[in-house]
Amino acid sequence: MSRSHRSRLGVALAGLVVSAAALTACAGGSGDPAASGSSDTAGLGDITLQLSWILNEEFAGEYFADAKGYYEEAGLGKVQLIPGPSTGVAELLSGTTDIAINDAVSAGTAVATEGAPIKIIGATLQKNPFTILSLADGGNILKPADMIGKRIGVQDSNRALFSALLAANDIDPSQVEIVPVQYDPAPLTNGEVDGFTAYLTNEAITVEMAGFKTANLPLAENGLPFVAETFSVTDDTLKNRRDMLKAFLVAEIRGWTDALADPDEGARLAKDVYGKDLDLDPAKTIAGLLATNALITTDETAENGLFTISEALQKQTIASLAGAGITLEASDLFDMSLLDEVYKENPDLIAYAG
Repeated sequence: MSRSHRSRLGVALAGLVVSAAALTACAGGSGDPAASGSSDTAGLGDITLQLSWILNEEFAGEYFADAKGYYEEAGLGKVQLIPGPSTGVAELLSGTTDIAINDAVSAGTAVATEGAPIKIIGATLQKNPFTILSLADGGNILKPADMIGKRIGVQDSNRALFSALLAANDIDPSQVEIVPVQYDPAPLTNGEVDGFTAYLTNEAITVEMAGFKTANLPLAENGLPFVAETFSVTDDTLKNRRDMLKAFLVAEIRGWTDALADPDEGARLAKDVYGKDLDLDPAKTIAGLLATNALITTDETAENGLFTISEALQKQTIASLAGAGITLEASDLFDMSLLDEVYKENPDLIAYAG
């Protein structure tokens, strides 16, 4: 988001909530309906969880929590998994979802530009997986300056993110040709673009497995070290449904602990159960989950528990947003009080996760 930093940011981000709403219309669906718990006996109510992407291995922790009954054991009712792609912002603001999995840029831009009453209460990925993917014998984009003069494929939902990358590296948008694309990396492999906004845990693996030698420009190492796969909720939910959110976090911690310990089963749940209609490639599914797991655990999460966002990491995230003209305080975007309470009340979960 950068046209002259703040002004460019405002233009690019103004359509964020609108584009999220458009994506919502085509998301639809849910996870395995037979494994969603019982809403008749749970005292904390049902939950709608908006996912940021399709029902692939990216949400193995959610699949474990659902399939093994962790949501129900925590006292929740039916937990409906709604596939994306989506930033989750529009769904939260409209009240059609209780919790959204997104990233700090999506949530932060909504707070900064729309005054959205949204908070991040935890993060699955301590290091975001976004990358500018290119072919080694093509664009070969290894540093930000390599994007200059190149055609970069950017999805509508990632325009804000890409603008933030340009701003963080002092690159004027006029120096880059932005090409609208969808999520299939075919435009990269067939030469329509030189670079492609992707995930290290997804499209980067897909292209490499297709026989191409790839090059990556990880955003986390090039000016945007923000957290991702964050759990976002509205201020109203945070205030009035704290017990529900704490129960949800307990179940999620258990689910992701299992996903880290047994990636083969996580891949099976994605391929054969929750994403069974997607014809997921077995090799890609396990590779994607292993790559995802590598971004989850750090020395800090081992000591303090999964989903922890330290004050230092919050500051880094806020600085990433500030570089793109998104001015926020950490308290505007993050609320770690729930997670703190969860670990104080359930200290065994830290050892469980570690």
